[in-house]
Amino acid sequence: MFEARLVQGSLLKKVLESIKDLVTDANFDCSNNGFALQAMDSSHVSLVALLLRSDGFEHYRCDRNMTMGMNLSNMSKMLKCAGNEDIITMKADDTGDVVTFMFESPDQDKISDFELKLMDIDSEHLGIPDTEYAATVKMPSSEFMRICRDLSSIGDTVTISVSKDGVKFSTTGDIGQANITCRQNTSVDKEEQTIIELQEPVTLTFALRYLNSFTKATPLAPTVQLQMSKELPVVVQYLIADMGYVRYYLAPKIEDDETAEAA
Repeated sequence: MFEARLVQGSLLKKVLESIKDLVTDANFDCSNNGFALQAMDSSHVSLVALLLRSDGFEHYRCDRNMTMGMNLSNMSKMLKCAGNEDIITMKADDTGDVVTFMFESPDQDKISDFELKLMDIDSEHLGIPDTEYAATVKMPSSEFMRICRDLSSIGDTVTISVSKDGVKFSTTGDIGQANITCRQNTSVDKEEQTIIELQEPVTLTFALRYLNSFTKATPLAPTVQLQMSKELPVVVQYLIADMGYVRYYLAPKIEDDETAEAA
């Protein structure tokens, strides 16, 4: 039996909004530790990893490890039926083929329940190695979202350069080019800081389409963390209150591909 009760039901709705455009069908792994997901997008360019730790739920029970395969857009449709203040409870039997979502209004005067059919989804679980990254940037998530959105109106890719001076986002398109630099700033209010931890400068290029998709997690966290190393996927992490995280991994674009083919 799996049962998890979340007082902040809106949190689950925001989590779904942050991943459903990248991943269509995914397996949720439920264990004593919590509720987790790891899935590649359909083009196998990016990976999303989600963890909601069991101690963040008001009530959490998982008698044995189980995997629940769900269509995320269907799950999102069901969660849209919950009010933002509602308490959400998820339940599933060990051998059942449905998961039940129960929504309770805060004053308990309305209770709804929805059943979602579970799916058998083949998925490979990729071991993500712990890596020491050359550069870590923490910045306001709303700022990162605005930069990705603004630059995608000019170009398709963004080159992110991290140095001791700051983090620079650059793009070039048919209409011209743009550069936005955020300098390290520790004097302002805590939430608004840009903080850089640097082992060595890094410059990598990424598809803006994916980064814009990642920024759908902005409502989950005031701060976003970017971790970069040469030739490794960038890790874009949003911490979810006290209970977990959504992490996105995106492989950099290799600029030399075309020139190598031409040679």
